[in-house]
Amino acid sequence: GTYQKSDNTGGSDGATMRFEPEITDGANAGLTIPQDLLLPVKKKHPEVSQADIWTYAGKMAIEETGGPVIPFSFGRIDEPDGKKCPANGRLPDASLGAKHLRDVFYRMGFDDRGIVALSGGHTLGRCHKSRSGFDGPWTADPLTFNNAYYKDLLTKTWVERKWEGPLQYEDKETGKQMMLPTDIALIKDEKFKAIVAEYAKSQEAFYKDFAEYFGKLISLGVPQRKAESVSEKEKKNREFRELCMHGSTERAKAIAKDVDVKSAEPGSGRTGLHKAAFWGHQELTSWLVGEMKMNPDDQDYAGDTALMDAAKFGHTKVVESLLKAGADKTIKNKEGKTAGDIAKFHDKKDILALL
Repeated sequence: GTYQKSDNTGGSDGATMRFEPEITDGANAGLTIPQDLLLPVKKKHPEVSQADIWTYAGKMAIEETGGPVIPFSFGRIDEPDGKKCPANGRLPDASLGAKHLRDVFYRMGFDDRGIVALSGGHTLGRCHKSRSGFDGPWTADPLTFNNAYYKDLLTKTWVERKWEGPLQYEDKETGKQMMLPTDIALIKDEKFKAIVAEYAKSQEAFYKDFAEYFGKLISLGVPQRKAESVSEKEKKNREFRELCMHGSTERAKAIAKDVDVKSAEPGSGRTGLHKAAFWGHQELTSWLVGEMKMNPDDQDYAGDTALMDAAKFGHTKVVESLLKAGADKTIKNKEGKTAGDIAKFHDKKDILALL
């Protein structure tokens, strides 16, 4: 929520939340934890930006907890430093009301409907006193994405919580749920309240709008990238690697003379052999390491070989073909694991017997 339409600054591009001053903004307290949890994904896929990983994780969290499918495009580019960090103070202040919400969201280019729809993200999760100063879940089931947030706003009685923390509200019925001043603002403001009522009545309407507005939110500040220029030769190389992935031996052989069979994907370093082994295509694997003389020990950017891919998924015949071609069983990937280690971890006893 840091985007500013007037000068096109802020937003999800750049992953600038890695740097000061943005990481020190009080509204971001605690976010270093999920950032750290996602670091192994970045390590495994260095070709993907952290900005893409963070926003994609948000999309998937919504979808995996029952929410709508969020439109998403990759292509964010990480900034090398904090020079483009937006000024602190652009994020919503939960202690304020309707005017503040409009100031913040209008600045980004949203309307009232977008404000109410995006507030529905509070159906997931809870507040932690050690992070924001506030405490408690918004709904009775904070791990399920639905329209309970709107139903509860309208049907429960919200009273000020008597405690030592900042002003927040609790439901009079159980005292176990909470709402922030910005949440209560949605039912105090008549324009907002009408939209709350619509979403409380129809989860379908909420999902439709939330998907649109959240998709927009995570795309703000992300420039349109120019279409990648791909040579005719690389197009053929891509076609060949895809045929290897699908085990289309006859078609792969037909175009082999027109391609670099040893070519690798720029982003991952994976070759047609990696793909054939990964998906268990023994005939194609044998042809690649035999007639095409591909090196069975070629490693992708994660350090994985075709033997490791086949071992992981228990493709016995593929492993046999690779070993026959002289694949080195002792090679380690960037995690320090051999093909045998991978087979053991995935409980592939038949593969372990071969290795």
